[in-house]
Amino acid sequence: MLKKFFKRFKSQKGLNGVFVALLLVIVGVGLVAGINTWLKTQRNTIEASANTAIANATKSATTP
Repeated sequence: MLKKFFKRFKSQKGLNGVFVALLLVIVGVGLVAGINTWLKTQRNTIEASANTAIANATKSATTP
């Protein structure tokens, strides 16, 4: 199916460069959005772990 699509796509004249550029832009935007989402998730996980560690350290420091 993809072979047939690419064969037909390559046979087009004139707009081939535009389609390639558009495809690259779409892939780039998707990649940036995916990485951004992943980084936000990781940041939230690290912040939660840090808050827990700080709370535990504070609790153990205040109890004799």
